[in-house]
Amino acid sequence: MIILFGLAGSGKGTQGKALSEMLGWRTLSVGQALRDTGEFQDFTNTGKLVPDEAVIDLMNRQISKAEDEGFDVILDGYPRTKVQAEYIVDHMADKIDGAIILEVPKDELYERLALRGRDDDKERESIDRRFEIFETNIGEILPLLEAHNIPVERIDGVGEIGTVTGRLLATVKRFCPNATMQSSDVNGGEIEKSYGE
Repeated sequence: MIILFGLAGSGKGTQGKALSEMLGWRTLSVGQALRDTGEFQDFTNTGKLVPDEAVIDLMNRQISKAEDEGFDVILDGYPRTKVQAEYIVDHMADKIDGAIILEVPKDELYERLALRGRDDDKERESIDRRFEIFETNIGEILPLLEAHNIPVERIDGVGEIGTVTGRLLATVKRFCPNATMQSSDVNGGEIEKSYGE
């Protein structure tokens, strides 16, 4: 299991999809899962965090389903808070091979989010609030992971999508030496169209 972290617009969704296709894994995006439920728009559209208990329950069900179907998992943006991280390290630390933080300058993130055009990307104030929350929370999450000997690497998220995918893939292979490639195409299909969350 790999965890992908990054500010909104850093490319977690795009890169998670690319890695999943190449490795035959499944990416579980907490943001997409929350949007799919349709129950938390008041939170997501204003940059607020959904209650931890709801997120933990939702992601537990998604992780269990993926594992029951035989998939290794890439977690996109989960855990998001210290409470969620505490739950993960208490219940599944032995399953986590490593965590990767995609780093992209904020000026570029604003441009990517404007192009993406989702409702929760329209207000600069909402975006800045999400950035601030992420930066606060990641400062509490990383020590928990590291205390459980879960390796964390920071990856440059700037550049052509395929180039960034290559950087991520090299890191995943260090974390998971036994991971096998299902596809060598880092530039194909829908992946090249736009950067996601």
